Amino acid sequence: MNEITANKDFQLKGQMAVLVTAVLWSTGPMFMKMLDLHPVVITGLRSFVALTFLLIARIIFPPPKGVKNPAFPFWAAVAAYVGVMYTHIGAVTTTTATNAVMLLYSAPIWAALLGWRVAKEKLNWEHWGALVFVTIGLVLFFRDGLDSGALFGNILAAISGFFLGANMVFLRMLKDGNPRDAMLMAHLIAFVLSIPFITFNPPSIEISTVLPLLYLGAVQMGITGLLFSYGIKRVSAIQAVLTSIIEPILTPVWVLLLFSEKPSVMALAGGGIIVSAVLASSLIGIRRVTRNADNTSPS
Repeated sequence: MNEITANKDFQLKGQMAVLVTAVLWSTGPMFMKMLDLHPVVITGLRSFVALTFLLIARIIFPPPKGVKNPAFPFWAAVAAYVGVMYTHIGAVTTTTATNAVMLLYSAPIWAALLGWRVAKEKLNWEHWGALVFVTIGLVLFFRDGLDSGALFGNILAAISGFFLGANMVFLRMLKDGNPRDAMLMAHLIAFVLSIPFITFNPPSIEISTVLPLLYLGAVQMGITGLLFSYGIKRVSAIQAVLTSIIEPILTPVWVLLLFSEKPSVMALAGGGIIVSAVLASSLIGIRRVTRNADNTSPS
């Protein structure tokens, strides 16, 4: 009984870490909208703050000795994380925050497909079904983008979903290593890539610029990096997806309250289909895992 209770407590702490991560993630577009800066400049400066935060955290809380990250998943996770940072922030600044986050949350389906091909994980029927509905949701977004002029932003948002899905797969492959180091390296590369843009488009040193950047780097990317690394070691990918589904639900609320940015009917329809498909796929997967555990447990 004590072992069972300890295992549940272990998983509960992981789920709570992912939940807090998702809530903090959902505030990102709200602070990005406050900045009148080039998207690459925002990405670079946010990564600089996050890099500083994660380096300090690594010094205070060093990883266990002897822990090593396999080269392929490590660098693949780094590349995917850099990709998702640039495409997502580009999407937030060129389309609505709702579109950017809803399309980002096609990620679990891409994670399922990449996990099937790269990590040799089994792809069940609910994943295929969800992928069909996610495709329908994407079509609705692109149709809306053609009418509203936000097509480029919607394309970036869809690409960010693919990158996030890839990042989930490769970070999962680092679960026995130190996923925080992949995030740290990604922020370093993102900052270095942005230096030319920062040089030619220097931000003004004002409170209205500095405070949002500090929040985005230290809290929305730094603290969440620590929390997600903690949580992904304690819960399955499906549980993490189910818990983090709160992000696309909260993001439109924050942006609506602060900026009165109302998503179009087509965007809501596409986003609703994507979120519903991901949620249904996750629930079915969890039910299957629970049923298999019950069938294999000793009577």
